[in-house]
Amino acid sequence: MKNNKEAILAACNAICKNTLMETLEIEFIDVSEEELIAKMPVNSRVHQPDGVLHGGASVALAESVGSAAAFVFFKNKEVSIRGIEISANHVKGIKEGFVFARAKVVHKGRTTQLWQIRIENEAEELISMVKLTTISLYN
Repeated sequence: MKNNKEAILAACNAICKNTLMETLEIEFIDVSEEELIAKMPVNSRVHQPDGVLHGGASVALAESVGSAAAFVFFKNKEVSIRGIEISANHVKGIKEGFVFARAKVVHKGRTTQLWQIRIENEAEELISMVKLTTISLYN
């Protein structure tokens, strides 16, 4: 993984071009044997009307990093990954700065995968806890 780290991150960031991920300025910043990490700026573009991070933006970040992690950690590159269920608990608000989403696999099945995505602020305080189920569709 260490030798391929830069290549993996470059590939993840490249697929964001002209997508929701680019619109939300999501950037993949780290990968290890256990997790994929992305960051997203928190500013007025992702605020709800009262000036804090919109839960929908958090969920979009979580599904983006979880789905990318499923592709990265799934050894068969002949699959398409889709999110099929997502749930989120938002526990702390944030008005500005960055949030970081850390996707870790809970279950890595051949067809379905279960991911836990922690979204934290720059002080590593929990903002949202997300559970994502992905499916691997064989081409």
